[in-house]
Amino acid sequence: MSANGKITLSMLIFGTIGLFRRWIDLPSSVVAMARGAIGMLFLLLVLRLRNVRLDGAAIRRKLPLLILSGAGLGINWILLFEAYNYTSVATATLCYYFAPMLIVLASPLLLGERLTARKLGCVFAALVGMVFVSGILDAGFTGASELKGVALGLCAAVFYAVVVLLNKKLGELAAYDRTILQLGISSVVLLPYVLLTEPVGEWNLAPASLALLLVVGVVHTGLAYALYFGSLAEVKAQTAAILSYIDPVVAVLLSALLLRERMGLTGALGAVLVLGAAVVCELPERGAKPSSGSERTSSKSSVRSIHSNASESGSTNKR
Repeated sequence: MSANGKITLSMLIFGTIGLFRRWIDLPSSVVAMARGAIGMLFLLLVLRLRNVRLDGAAIRRKLPLLILSGAGLGINWILLFEAYNYTSVATATLCYYFAPMLIVLASPLLLGERLTARKLGCVFAALVGMVFVSGILDAGFTGASELKGVALGLCAAVFYAVVVLLNKKLGELAAYDRTILQLGISSVVLLPYVLLTEPVGEWNLAPASLALLLVVGVVHTGLAYALYFGSLAEVKAQTAAILSYIDPVVAVLLSALLLRERMGLTGALGAVLVLGAAVVCELPERGAKPSSGSERTSSKSSVRSIHSNASESGSTNKR
């Protein structure tokens, strides 16, 4: 399979995670904890088969940031998985994809990056899109459950943006090392929370839920990340960034086709605005020098090592 094909396949896999979450009858915190642990073990196995070792010295130097980003990753997953319980998969996914705009706004203060007129326009378009997607214009503030799902999705986007910004400081770590540590740390941080808030005796450990949980950990986390990281060096950064938007498109389509979660005209317009703004933010500024493949690959790895996900400006494609 070509490198582009592997990235496309990884995005198709990421786009189905909301569907699988709906079918797992376990608390969101349990799903998030198990996903991190299973994904970590799978990626460790991949490195073992490739006879590659983790860079212990670099990991020790960056351990405080790894702990913070791993904790943020776990919280981000809980919020996203909870959002799926209160609103449609499409709406939760689109709220999550507001993260690039948060990064654009935070970058001038935290990273010293220039905030251009085009980026401000993208932020405004995404804000308008979020208003449309939330359904407020159609139903007002009467849909408490729907609004709770939107709020959870946006909070997940905030934590995702925080993790992306922290990853900017982890550039010396290899993508696999960073991801393995963050997945493992997220599970360790979530363990006490899970034990305190979700009594084990009340978990529904039905074979179907456990099998789906294994799929989310192995396929949606381990395999998808392995496909993604294994292809980054072979494709142009811009190509990988654009391909990453297959993920939310798949999520929206599956939400409508399989879960029968219909999106009205204003919601569809909002989806176009949110995703369109994120894609436009990926495009190089006029007159700017194109980034080298290695530079862009590094920044993309730091984003997707969560999820979902993508460019120097912080594209958030993946959960």
